[in-house]
Amino acid sequence: MSPRPIHVGLLLCFCGALIGGSLLLAEDKAADAAKSEEGFVSLFNGKDMTGWVGNTKGYYADGKGSIVCDPTKAGGNVYTEKEYANFVLRFDFKLSPGANNGLGIRAPLTGDAAYVGMELQILDDTAEKYKGIQPWQRHGSIYGIAAAKTGHLKPVGEWNSEEVIADGRHITVKLNGTTIVDVENLDTVETPHPREQHPGLKNEKGRIGFLGHGDPLEFRNLRIKELPAKPAAAK
Repeated sequence: MSPRPIHVGLLLCFCGALIGGSLLLAEDKAADAAKSEEGFVSLFNGKDMTGWVGNTKGYYADGKGSIVCDPTKAGGNVYTEKEYANFVLRFDFKLSPGANNGLGIRAPLTGDAAYVGMELQILDDTAEKYKGIQPWQRHGSIYGIAAAKTGHLKPVGEWNSEEVIADGRHITVKLNGTTIVDVENLDTVETPHPREQHPGLKNEKGRIGFLGHGDPLEFRNLRIKELPAKPAAAK
């Protein structure tokens, strides 16, 4: 007996339903990550790059709840549309072997975010090619400003969880539950780079961004809680 012909219209409807369902599931997962934590809102809807500006081709939504950085599509950085001053940012990331990226905070849209804002390293610092880098270049470090504790990254290909707290002049970075950076005062911390090279240290607010360096990796569960403004320091 010959097989019955498949109705093309029915097949297309079925495929469309599957794709639509996958996008809704990704969006729900992104929202759930924020809703489960009081005061947090999602920075990524899980299905497209709404709310982001810049290189939204090289950074794209995979439809499964992740932002994929694919430098073969386009180069450059991607930033939030909104500026943030004081906040708690939480996100997951998955490195590829030797991957190098960065998290920009309090950054403008133009200029090198490592200097005109702040760049927190996102780096597979276990890779052989990074054997000789400076302590302030390792994962989680504030580039040129403060070195992070090492040894807390999960193996390449596994998801890591990171939390960044920017509260006035106090910057804290936690990786997989361990505090790896704790700068109590950006104005007084001893910096390996001359302070004048980093005018962005003075920024009170700016964009959050991912700063590509030509390597693929993924992000998911991006959520943020804004903190109240800090009182001005007494003169």
